Amino acid sequence: MSLPQPVPPSWKDLGKSSNDLLGRDFPISNVALEVKTLTPSNVAFKVGGSRDAKSSLIGGDIEAKFFNKPHGLVFTQSWTTHNILKTQIEVDNQIAKGVKLDLQTALTPDTGAKSALFTTTYKQPGLHTRAFLDVFKGPTFTADTVIGRDGFLVGAEASYNVTEGKITKYATAIGYSAPEYAVTLHGLGNLSTFAASYYHRVNPDVEAGAKAVYDTRASPSGNVALEVGAKVYLDSAAFVKAKINNIGVLALGYTQSLRPGVRASFGLALDTQRLNDPASQGAHKVGASFTFDG
Repeated sequence: MSLPQPVPPSWKDLGKSSNDLLGRDFPISNVALEVKTLTPSNVAFKVGGSRDAKSSLIGGDIEAKFFNKPHGLVFTQSWTTHNILKTQIEVDNQIAKGVKLDLQTALTPDTGAKSALFTTTYKQPGLHTRAFLDVFKGPTFTADTVIGRDGFLVGAEASYNVTEGKITKYATAIGYSAPEYAVTLHGLGNLSTFAASYYHRVNPDVEAGAKAVYDTRASPSGNVALEVGAKVYLDSAAFVKAKINNIGVLALGYTQSLRPGVRASFGLALDTQRLNDPASQGAHKVGASFTFDG
């Protein structure tokens, strides 16, 4: 008798453990601030902003999110400093169990530019599938599916341009996920780029991971990119992260929970091949991120 199968991750979350380890908590190119609050009437507000270290430009957004849990409804409205108005409506588990409907729209009043993406998600034990319709781009229909059983994962994605009547993008992936480790292989960009990622929780305080990307379209001297990293918990409120890639860029991150709901992160990136180069000042980066969740 087989054990009940969990719902597998979505296509975009295949390899998420490795991607988060190597990509998150390294605020190395800007200084960012995010403030979140929640009212008793189930309305969440979020204000975020960041200053780019290279251009010194400051960008931000304000967001309001309304939750109606009895009806599975989430309504989100945001406004950015680029004068883009974004709206998202989500309805979960109302039409049928495991079915979620999602509509995301964006409007730029200054230029009249607009977008609308309609998404349908269906999740059941052993199956996670999504379908997207980009209304104003093409229109383009995209679908992806992930099937999982006993830790093994198989997924695929394809996009079809309705106007042109042809498949414009396809990709595939296989992987294995266990509580302590995960391995994922991707074939992306119409199988022109291949990626392999690995994540390992060595013990409760140490995580390690690596990712390699092979681009068949790049020159032979630079068509493979490799990145390895690790995360170490210093205590229950702080951790450090480090990663280095094959071109010698070393990134360090430190995150500290100052109190419940308040977190600070600091990042540093060094080009180890240009440490003694007087003209390499722009190659090194530093940044910080502060989050207040009330």
